[in-house]
Amino acid sequence: MGDSRNGNARAPAGGPPRAGNTYEIDVKNFISRTKTLYAHWNEHSADLWGSADALAVATPPGSDDLRYLKSSALNTWLLGYEFPDTIMVFTSKKIHFLCSKTKASLLEVVKKPALDELRIDVAIYVKAKGEDGTGQMDSILRAIRDLPVGNGKEPQVVGHIVREAPEGKLLETWTERLKNANFQFVDITAGLSDLFAVKDGTEIINVKKAAYLAYSVMKNVVVPKLENVIDEEKDVTHSLLMDLTEKAILEPTKANVKLRAENVDICYPPIFQSGGKFDLKPSAASDDELLTYDPASIIICAVGARYNSYCSNVARTYLIDATPLQSKAYEVLLKAHEAAINALRPGKNVNAVYQAALSVVEKEAPELVDKLTKSAGTGIGLEFRESGLNINAKNDKVLRSDMAFNVSLGFQNLECETESRSKNKKFSLLLADTVIVKEQGPDILTKCSKSVKDVAYSFKEDEEEEKPRKKSRSSGPENYITKTALRSDDHVVSKEELRKQHQAELARQKNEETARRLAGDSSGAGDRRSTAKTSTDLVAYKNVNDVPQPRDLMIQVDQKNEALLLPIYGSLVPFHVATIRTVSNQHDSNRNNYIRIIFNVPGTPFTPHDSNTLKNQGAIYLKEVSFRSKDSKHSSEVVQAIKTLRRQVNARESERIERATLVTQEKLQLAGNKFKPLRLSDLWIRPQFSGRKRIPGTLEAHANGFRYSTTRPNERVDVLFANIKHAFFQPAEKEMITVLHFHLHNHIMVANKKTKDVQFYVEVMDVVQSLGGGRRSAYDPDEIDEEQRERARKNKINMDFNHFANRVNDMWQQPQFASLDLEFDQPLRELGFYGVPHKTSAFIIPTSSCLVEITEMPFFVVSLSEIEIVNLERVGFGQKNFDMAIIFKDFKKDVLRVDSVPTSSLEGIKEWLDTTDIKYYESKLNLNWRQILKTITDDPQSFVEEGGWEFLNLDGSDSESGGSEESDKGYEPSDVEVESESEDEDSESASLVESEDEDEEDSEEESEEEKGKTWDELEREATNADREHGAESDSEEERKRRKMRAFGKSRPGTSGGGSGRSNGGGSGRSSGGGSGSSSMRNMPPSKRKHR
Repeated sequence: MGDSRNGNARAPAGGPPRAGNTYEIDVKNFISRTKTLYAHWNEHSADLWGSADALAVATPPGSDDLRYLKSSALNTWLLGYEFPDTIMVFTSKKIHFLCSKTKASLLEVVKKPALDELRIDVAIYVKAKGEDGTGQMDSILRAIRDLPVGNGKEPQVVGHIVREAPEGKLLETWTERLKNANFQFVDITAGLSDLFAVKDGTEIINVKKAAYLAYSVMKNVVVPKLENVIDEEKDVTHSLLMDLTEKAILEPTKANVKLRAENVDICYPPIFQSGGKFDLKPSAASDDELLTYDPASIIICAVGARYNSYCSNVARTYLIDATPLQSKAYEVLLKAHEAAINALRPGKNVNAVYQAALSVVEKEAPELVDKLTKSAGTGIGLEFRESGLNINAKNDKVLRSDMAFNVSLGFQNLECETESRSKNKKFSLLLADTVIVKEQGPDILTKCSKSVKDVAYSFKEDEEEEKPRKKSRSSGPENYITKTALRSDDHVVSKEELRKQHQAELARQKNEETARRLAGDSSGAGDRRSTAKTSTDLVAYKNVNDVPQPRDLMIQVDQKNEALLLPIYGSLVPFHVATIRTVSNQHDSNRNNYIRIIFNVPGTPFTPHDSNTLKNQGAIYLKEVSFRSKDSKHSSEVVQAIKTLRRQVNARESERIERATLVTQEKLQLAGNKFKPLRLSDLWIRPQFSGRKRIPGTLEAHANGFRYSTTRPNERVDVLFANIKHAFFQPAEKEMITVLHFHLHNHIMVANKKTKDVQFYVEVMDVVQSLGGGRRSAYDPDEIDEEQRERARKNKINMDFNHFANRVNDMWQQPQFASLDLEFDQPLRELGFYGVPHKTSAFIIPTSSCLVEITEMPFFVVSLSEIEIVNLERVGFGQKNFDMAIIFKDFKKDVLRVDSVPTSSLEGIKEWLDTTDIKYYESKLNLNWRQILKTITDDPQSFVEEGGWEFLNLDGSDSESGGSEESDKGYEPSDVEVESESEDEDSESASLVESEDEDEEDSEEESEEEKGKTWDELEREATNADREHGAESDSEEERKRRKMRAFGKSRPGTSGGGSGRSNGGGSGRSSGGGSGSSSMRNMPPSKRKHR
């Protein structure tokens, strides 16, 4: 290929370093590969090297063009660099080099080792500047003529590379003199190709690094850029995308790759194609046409990267609102591509690889056979396309372990008959990966996902809108569907209406799913509270002789046996400290101190019966003892000692109980000598280890899990891959920390604490408080330098974490972890919102599979797959905040609440919930979900028959025809109390209310007044009730409370038949200090008229 490099040539991949550089030849590598060259030459002299007596390889002068030459590949393979304008001649006992003085100085280091270890003499001829080198050439030609000739050959046979035409004065002179020397000539291209085919360990590493760079650029640069362009409907040309991608390859840090820029290069200018013009050859160019992403568009992206001159390649096809033909063709191509890769096994012929792909196409889609590319790729290494290793139907060469291939397969010039637009009528598909042949199976190095779900993008709002789409297209080529509305002939369907339609379908599916689940779950009813754990026998002393006999008859604390000795009736009676519930020390005015000890008595609310107490049901238990003492100091010491001992025992027992409930996990398999574990240093852990002085630790990824450890031997945590439910990587953007967070299936113990969430983090900047008291100028040089240092530190930490996460993701792509379906998920900040999931406000962020808040403890992680529905509560005009209630599919789990979410986030949350296929409802007040779920689990049949979750649908109940009372109510759980509404728009309610339309309430107001009692009648009833209960002395405020309760009970229109409860002053529900409700419903009709 001769594409312009635009001056991007690099010394390692191009010519040797100029004077002043520190590059030098790897002597050990030169000796090893020279030995391999001569061994291969001797073994395959007749069939691959043409029985040559000498090998003459001339490398042309350097060029800025991107090209692949066998002579340059031999230079790089043997010497580590390309030596332009250099002649190399190999004979059986001698190697001749003709080059400039600078190159000769580099070659000096190989002369002695070659002679000592290989018995090969290295002769170096220096061509002075301005000379043509004919004198040195004559010396080399004489050495060839002096070679012994056997088997009747006359004259000597010289092998050279036929396809490489001489360039430059030196090579032209050499070629002319070589032809005039009357030698026989043979082509050695096949010998060099076979020599380079099998890669050694160093070459494999170089290919892997090149492939990792190409994969990272595709994943971290190309795909996000394409998604951004399509999502924001930008106009971007193919050539602009090519330039951006090329810069990312040449500057690996842009793709979050830690490779030195001077060691990397492009294999070819990145290829971007769309709009019906496709060329599947690597020599194709990205034109200046705009990227096309209309429905039925195909986008082909190909990226090739080099590391230390070793090539790699990856290509992907992306489908936009694909047609059935496009989807089918891609699925067939994907199967054929995977079949070709799986056929790369040592011992097989190369043509068997192509045949494997062809067989899939013939079976799955015979009509596409003639559209399949005639080649499935080539060998790859120092050359992008290694001659002799073309994967086609004719190549019968045998595959060997450690060969590298670019497996590239495609369909070209397919036609979509149903597509009216000419740009999308013709399309092609292409897939390419870099693969290493291994004994145990092919090793795919470019692991960019190519599954249909990851490359097919659908921007259709709803399947039901397919007909309006087609109808609108027929009106003209530019009448496309926008993201905000779907246009039909005479109306516009807004996003809100589409969302309602989608939510209605979700409601139907959710009710059916819930009904099936409730029908198959008979364990949901009844009390969901766990029973008390069975205690063990508490024994302080095994026999009487073990009880100590102190001299003084005083309260004694036996720390060793965890016992308390109490003087009772002249004897010290032992009690295990675990039997003590509370201990306190009090004193009176006469300077007497009273030690009061209360014991745990089985059968009380806080100490239920267990298996030990049930054995002795007739036993009598000591409930409480008190002791009087004049010695206040001794009393305080005894109480403090008892409390300390009790705290220690309780902590130990709690830990024992916690550990008893842990699930036994497999043992962590350390990396050992198999591979070097991935490591991230200087991390902190949460929950943190106990102790005043904390020290950072190191996180390592081993064979089947992570290990975090510090320099202290007891501070170690193992997190197994199989126990990870969700993994998150959150870079520091507006936060002070960069985070790796793991949400687990089963609890583990971290610092004697049982947890399902483990986090490792680094603080990206230090919290500094200025002691000067004055404000520093924004233009202060020190302030600017400090900000730049902090920014650089933050970027470096984020990049380190991202690199670690990407490498772990690569591990998780291995077959043994495929069933775990693990990948680091990154929170989507643009979808985040503020709320109160616990006690304080936090920024809650959705991810692709969860809703999380992992910056502050306690952590908040909710799996979207476990959510049944979401109810948005306290939603109404004038409200500044609303609440979100998350109801889980497991009705035994408590409802999770996120309170005080700003109303400005409401539309974004509804859009996100709808996008993730989560059914949501809205209500004006908070609901008593514990009672609702109990009602559902107690009588699931009634729940299903009465419409399932539709009792929450306020809009649905208002729109029903007939206006009957039953249809307005929907499903209403029984035994649910009703709380009054609050006047304060920021307050919270905690009751279940009937979903009742305000207009309907106003229309029935007059009839309610007629049925209800007057205020005077209610007051008389309240007074009579007070007298009957002997409460004449009650305060006026208490009478008013009773009056309001009596009025609420007598109201015929009150839902649920319950009274309006006041929450008192503690909850802020009423404006009168808790004396009564401020809701209009609980006000007398006479008062309501004058409001």
